[in-house]
Amino acid sequence: MSEVSGFSLNSAFAAGQMGLQRASDGVTQAAANIADRNNRDNSAQADIQAASADGAAKSQPNSNLTSDLISLNVNSLNAQASAKVIDVANDTLGTIIDTLA
Repeated sequence: MSEVSGFSLNSAFAAGQMGLQRASDGVTQAAANIADRNNRDNSAQADIQAASADGAAKSQPNSNLTSDLISLNVNSLNAQASAKVIDVANDTLGTIIDTLA
């Protein structure tokens, strides 16, 4: 029984750590995209907007910004969830140790 529990706890810790890493990577990527967007030359954005004739193309930069902001929020929530997985696995391990001791 302890072998199965140990395997499950290792899996829970690994899943939590992997989730935290992926969430961290996602936050980093979204933040970098937002920072890059803010660092663009204003004249380049004006040229792109002037070249586009329809409103859909003009809204594209806002759509990408919205997507990056949503990604930032989703990855933040994923990090919180992964941290909770690690916390619960840690508490479970403590309970098992207390029970066996």
